[in-house]
Amino acid sequence: MWAALLLVSLLAPLRASAQVRVIEVLADKDSRYKIAGQRTPSIAVKAGEAILLRVTAKRAKSWNRDGSIHGFSLLRASDRSKVAGWDLLLRPGAQEFSLNAPTAPGEYVVVCTVVCSEDHEGMNMKFVVVP
Repeated sequence: MWAALLLVSLLAPLRASAQVRVIEVLADKDSRYKIAGQRTPSIAVKAGEAILLRVTAKRAKSWNRDGSIHGFSLLRASDRSKVAGWDLLLRPGAQEFSLNAPTAPGEYVVVCTVVCSEDHEGMNMKFVVVP
């Protein structure tokens, strides 16, 4: 009986983590977001979905004094207002962020908030939340 309880307690966290969706993004040195297999990167998630955002950041031509080289902020497409909890500063290398997708379905946009090069303004991608 104790062995069964121990097994259940060890497997419970694995079951919970299996429900988290991993999304991998490259914040590249050419001031572009990239997702493997996509020519025009975009992310589609379900409203409120648990996400593990894994971002690898490569340094462009400039960076912030705090060491961040890119940003990853989620804005509502309709009015460009920020989504709480989605204003991330990226340092060189790989980072992981545990997030929840917005609960309101609709179109959003990801923008870089660190002036990373003269091409910084073009560093954005589509983010769609479906019901």
